[in-house]
Amino acid sequence: MKDSTIEQGSIDLEIENGIATISFYHPAHNSMPGQLLRELSDVITDVGKTDDILVVVLKSQGDKTFCAGASFDELISIEDQKHGKKFFMGFANVINAMRKCPKFIIGRVQGKAIGGGVGIASATDICYATRNASVKLSELAVGIGPFVVGPAVEHKIGVSAMSQLTINATVFQTAEWAMQKGLYAELYDSTVDMDAAIQLLCQQLVLSNPEAMRMLKKVFWEGTDEWDELLEKRAEKSGKLVLSDFTRNAIEKFKR
Repeated sequence: MKDSTIEQGSIDLEIENGIATISFYHPAHNSMPGQLLRELSDVITDVGKTDDILVVVLKSQGDKTFCAGASFDELISIEDQKHGKKFFMGFANVINAMRKCPKFIIGRVQGKAIGGGVGIASATDICYATRNASVKLSELAVGIGPFVVGPAVEHKIGVSAMSQLTINATVFQTAEWAMQKGLYAELYDSTVDMDAAIQLLCQQLVLSNPEAMRMLKKVFWEGTDEWDELLEKRAEKSGKLVLSDFTRNAIEKFKR
């Protein structure tokens, strides 16, 4: 039976003084069902095409969790490989939209980032966080693996750190660990301090040369042109694994 919480949540966009703030929300710890992922990728693509937007801030609502990754309610409702691939393409499309967006994307991570949440944080161009923003790639623990988000995580923190997160799938690494590995640029004791720092950075960037920022964005993501095809293939892998009895049983245990 399809859970009604799959349909809940929102994507909001605010534009002020050349700064676009995109925020996402879902009542289940900011987990991401397919519809929210589609809306998020569309909004990111649209702001990238808007000339009077110079910089983008990506955040979630709430205090405790930045993003809990994939929606378990939707994962357990997947009935065939076609729909499995379609769901995981949601994360693939968000990551590809972020890397293709010609504007710098600043991540604001106020709390825990899990699974796909780590992927979204990794796909930002610079990411600020609080000391509560621990990270975990939990996919292997539910029988899948971070196939779709893996390239973005590896691009940001390297193979060694990514493999540590992948293998230790039940263990949270601290925000300090994540900063040491390069996922976070700065850590703050409070969201107030973090937001002040993000606002200051945005104010500096809106005064910078837009063409130089567009060119730098391409430099940051050199070597990823094949990701459209790569992430689609990765989505197929996850779409197949999510149908296994092992994965379904593991997800049910996590939901209890």
